[in-house]
Amino acid sequence: MKKTVFTGAGVAIATPMTDNDEINFAELGRLIDFNIENGTDAIIICGTTGESAAMTDEEHIACIKFAVEHTAGRVPVIAGAGSNHTSYAVHLAQEAEKLGADALLSVTPYYNKTSQTGLVKHFTEIANSVSIPVILYNVPSRTGVNISVDTLKTLSKIENIVAVKEASGNISQVAKIKEACGDDLDIYSGNDDQIIPIMSLGGKGVISVLSNCMPKETHDITALCLENKYDEARALAMKTLSFANVLFCDVNPIPVKEALNIMGFKAGHCRMPLCDTSDANKALIKAEMEKLGLVGCVK
Repeated sequence: MKKTVFTGAGVAIATPMTDNDEINFAELGRLIDFNIENGTDAIIICGTTGESAAMTDEEHIACIKFAVEHTAGRVPVIAGAGSNHTSYAVHLAQEAEKLGADALLSVTPYYNKTSQTGLVKHFTEIANSVSIPVILYNVPSRTGVNISVDTLKTLSKIENIVAVKEASGNISQVAKIKEACGDDLDIYSGNDDQIIPIMSLGGKGVISVLSNCMPKETHDITALCLENKYDEARALAMKTLSFANVLFCDVNPIPVKEALNIMGFKAGHCRMPLCDTSDANKALIKAEMEKLGLVGCVK
């Protein structure tokens, strides 16, 4: 059986920006601390929510370095190191390993839309270039490519490919992955509204957007699932569901950065071409946050 990177709720952490569009490392540290102090089980840096696609190579590496050093072993740090260019993904993976990341999150190649054979070759080359664990990231709504069950089964035989973040939204596919891969591949929910069904199928937790704002509650939902207390987990999930859904009223991470600003963090704006959401969406986000006591809750 392979070693599990983490169980519970890992935060796909947002990257705060200054008014002049530079990475706000001080505020990133504050957000990391807020999450860890409230039960987050892992920090995922430079993922989709972290706007890695809008970072330079130097910024990407600097963010991983900062997250590893600031977290200082309190929880695992998982570095986003995916690309649609295999050689560049290998470069990022190797740099993340050198910097001390505990594991990698490697997204399906986007835009190029490779075949399933290409996916096997791509992820195999990345995994073979490092010794740390690799979590695959399947998010076809963003990349245009779904990792098939057969492909995941093939990849699960590679020693350091240990898990998949499943954000396809297809619960039937998750069940088939579990059946095909068994203990050779851990499964994490990539959607906050599917934590309970995926964990009921044997998932180990979630890589979460909601955790940016509600780390304790997200951790508690997963902890209850791990204890087979699904009635309690469902009751807590229902309290957070409307807000979790509102965090996707626009393209991620636009709404979650708006929410963090409303809480009192200095998350700033997203980098172009992502732009601020509409006034109607801002009002919707704030209204849901008022119900949960999140407005201005961080000083």
